[in-house]
Amino acid sequence: MARCNGNWEHGSGISIETLDNPGWRVKIDLRDTLKDTQTLEREQMERAENDWIHCWTEDRSFHIACGPMNLSEALERFFLWFNSK
Repeated sequence: MARCNGNWEHGSGISIETLDNPGWRVKIDLRDTLKDTQTLEREQMERAENDWIHCWTEDRSFHIACGPMNLSEALERFFLWFNSK
């Protein structure tokens, strides 16, 4: 609840879409959060054809693209980054 201000969670937030290769695309809006101005250079973890994760920030958003079975691992990467100092 400490990160909710009454506006952000209604006007912005998180979008999750499927990719056709297959996989997931996630965009998490960082506006008006503690990480609003923080950046993360693109990280790419390529382990196998369907086992991969890409994470980066761009335009005040955290972006994830990942393989079909990597969504929970990719979201954990976001939580670790967001909660880091």
